[in-house]
Amino acid sequence: MHPFSFAKAANTRDALDAGRHGGRYIAGGTTLVDLMRETVERPETLVDISDLPLRDVTVAERGGLRIGALVTMSEAAAHPKVRTLYPVISQALELSASAQLRNMATIGGNIMQRTRCTYFRDVTADCNKREPGSGCAALKGFNRTHAILGTSDACVATHPSDAAVAFAALEARVHLLGPDGERQVPFADFLLRPGNTPNREQALRRGELITGVEVPALPRPLKSGYLKVRDRQSYEFALTSAAVALHVRGGVIREAKVAAGGVGTVPWKLPAVERHLVGERPSDSLWAAAAERAADGARPLRHNRFKVELLKRTVERQLRVVGGSK
Repeated sequence: MHPFSFAKAANTRDALDAGRHGGRYIAGGTTLVDLMRETVERPETLVDISDLPLRDVTVAERGGLRIGALVTMSEAAAHPKVRTLYPVISQALELSASAQLRNMATIGGNIMQRTRCTYFRDVTADCNKREPGSGCAALKGFNRTHAILGTSDACVATHPSDAAVAFAALEARVHLLGPDGERQVPFADFLLRPGNTPNREQALRRGELITGVEVPALPRPLKSGYLKVRDRQSYEFALTSAAVALHVRGGVIREAKVAAGGVGTVPWKLPAVERHLVGERPSDSLWAAAAERAADGARPLRHNRFKVELLKRTVERQLRVVGGSK
């Protein structure tokens, strides 16, 4: 670990001032500290923001939900309103990491976490995300766990967050506060695909701070859930996952929200699947037909071709779980 200075922000103004001068924000530290130990991250200054008033979960009048950036994963997962209104979020959080990490890690930190690509974390390997222009060792290396959607010739690393898949499916918005004031960014625009600049991962401006994640109000009744497929039952990242939310009224699907994880360079929204569902009556044949569209545009690599079929099966299974089998 390289030397760094440490400061604790007493208020939002202190935090923004430190961030404007290059300080890196830290709360739970469950990802950043690991990367610092491995010398992947080498910040000169850390700014502890754990005392900022960003720990509330609030419900809007129409049923939307806002989760403060410093709410821990375990707090968010256990919150009665989160569990009742959007079980897909609770389930995604509870299937993440270990109980000890969930007690420390925050919502803001979770969506900011960096990839678990072994080449990214190995400072001796070529990695455009870590060192722009150095190349991508995963392209010709062992790439079983890497992405099949949203990839580029510069990067094929997956985004690791489970909660981010739920937020992507529900079309959440990220609330930001920076030197230029407050703004909101659609979740789909907040996490960036690699393109030619895989080192730029979020649509953050210098010194900006995440203050919360807002899930919009969706029609009721709404059924939702999260499915995670992995090599072992616990403490493992997804090979594939599916976040599904369905609004069914009068026996017809009126609204469908679907996203996948473990297969994309960012949490991957599945609009083709959603379009296939809306206006139809739930049935096993519908789930199967819709899931066939889940891997549209996939570019599998040598060792992860199995993810194409696994993604389709994962989406189909979760559609059946949430929407029912007929």
